Amino acid sequence: MSNLYLIRHGQAGTRDAYDSLSDLGRRQSQLLGHYFRSQDIRFTSSFCGEMCRQQQTAREVKAGYGDGFPDVVVDSGWSEFDLDRMYREIAPPMCAGNAEFRQEYEAMRQQLRTCRGEHDAGVHRRWLPCDTAVVNAWIRNDYPYAGESWQQFQKRVAACHSRMSSSRHDNVAVFTSATPIAIWAGLALDIADERVMKIAGVLHNASLTIVQIRDERLRLFMLNATPHLVSKDLRTFR
Repeated sequence: MSNLYLIRHGQAGTRDAYDSLSDLGRRQSQLLGHYFRSQDIRFTSSFCGEMCRQQQTAREVKAGYGDGFPDVVVDSGWSEFDLDRMYREIAPPMCAGNAEFRQEYEAMRQQLRTCRGEHDAGVHRRWLPCDTAVVNAWIRNDYPYAGESWQQFQKRVAACHSRMSSSRHDNVAVFTSATPIAIWAGLALDIADERVMKIAGVLHNASLTIVQIRDERLRLFMLNATPHLVSKDLRTFR
């Protein structure tokens, strides 16, 4: 039996520098490390995706935990999908054929220009309708896209299990992002793709989800927990 502690990265930066933790994101991650230590949770191994925000979260949690936290192994299987690339390749044809999307997309771009340097502006801290639209178009394979498909992404994330050495009483820490966590929760609950994305949309930064693996069966024991983020101003979605 293994307990997989799936940890979403701490709050990241602005849209134009998203792959790096904010000061608050570092604090959230350190507090999670303190929490693990206070609960005497011992990890046998730890993994993270290759993205900077995931690796930074791992370092901050490890610092908060102190001695005894295992070395973190980077595994690209835990990386999030590439939203920037989706915008580059999918947004232009969507704008050409969908007036509503074009309006929302241009409104976002205008907000980015207006709010330059304002790190807590809403455009940086909310998932916008145009974000949802471009991701849904990717999932449905509506437009040509040279990156990995939704199906390839799901398989990549699910395959991470095969690269983990396991014993009967493993506690494995994994530093990743919202959608990989939601995919694993979806595998445990056997739910449809559209519900997987709904789970991803409600996960807090630096939140904790626990999936138990026993005889190749998955059981969801905890979802989106933030016992280490006591005050409201520490809990963020983006």
